Amino acid sequence: MKVDGQHYRSIWLEDGEQSVFVIDQTVLPFEFRVRQLRSTAQTIDAIATMVVRGAPLIGATAACGLFLATQEDPSDEYLKESASRLLAARPTATNLGWALERMLPQLLSEPITDRVEVARFEAQNICDEDVGINSQIGTHGLRLLTDRCHLGRKNEPFNILTHCNAGWLATVDWGTALSPIFKAHDAGMNIHVWVDETRPRNQGASLTAWELKAHDIPHTIIADNAGGHLMQHGQVDACIVGSDRTTRSGDVCNKIGTYLKALAAKANDVPFFAAIPSSTIDWAISDGISEIPIEERAGIEVTHITGVDEKNQLTRVRLTPEGSQAANPAFDVTPRDYVSGIITERGVCDASETALLNLYPEHVQKQQKSQG
Repeated sequence: MKVDGQHYRSIWLEDGEQSVFVIDQTVLPFEFRVRQLRSTAQTIDAIATMVVRGAPLIGATAACGLFLATQEDPSDEYLKESASRLLAARPTATNLGWALERMLPQLLSEPITDRVEVARFEAQNICDEDVGINSQIGTHGLRLLTDRCHLGRKNEPFNILTHCNAGWLATVDWGTALSPIFKAHDAGMNIHVWVDETRPRNQGASLTAWELKAHDIPHTIIADNAGGHLMQHGQVDACIVGSDRTTRSGDVCNKIGTYLKALAAKANDVPFFAAIPSSTIDWAISDGISEIPIEERAGIEVTHITGVDEKNQLTRVRLTPEGSQAANPAFDVTPRDYVSGIITERGVCDASETALLNLYPEHVQKQQKSQG
């Protein structure tokens, strides 16, 4: 996507550079800052502190982190250790493990002298593939929105509610939940987006709004608890969210607060879709509530908030009485019964194991073996 007329990806490798470049998402929308990662340790820190975030981007960043590890020490022992440290940085997003499981065995099978080159090549492939996958999600989602828009009110905008940030900043490019919205707007559809602020880190108010504004897409930021009210009054035509981990049965794990939106959508007959790349599907688990580990982040993200002051300086202020404790689960699970459909790079399907396996038949035999 473009920033001030220049095209950027959220992560990239440059020719002649043995480092990785990322957009620092902790300072958006107030400052656009590119950060250079030169080591595995810096990559782990960038993932853990949410300089980079979003499941697909975390996976791509982990792949690039393993590339940096090959430059530090290409030995089997060090690469395995680095992969374990990268995996522990954010436990919920399945893309992280997917990228490492894809890269590590390949690297270990190569001669040590070739590992840097192979790691760079494979990390670049993962980044490039992510762009194509998310573009396809947008194409399939656009067809879905076009069909539903024709059923709606004439001469009025089609109102989409989204939660957190599942735009191009959460991927290498295009995004997941926002990809259909970008493509719908580019196709001339009359689109308006309700943007949940998404406490506690406000990724909707800061990142999603920043992306939509840059793309000239009409949008309105709302308090997290406003969505149900809007649905009750017919002001939401569809919900589209991303996912950090999706079970083979169609349960969707996404930013905390997603489940409440799904409940409200179900109660008000509003279709609720999850837009996901296949790398987000965890084929090993079926029950998201009992089997997906939910990351617990620091309470300070709840008790304090970051923004700019009257001098336009980035600052953090406390919201709560001093000494009050805060719980901060980062994600929740929306059971498949509340998901109207899943938008993938191969098409749109029901939230069920049968439907997902129909889209990804290469996993049928694996499932039969695991159940046998």
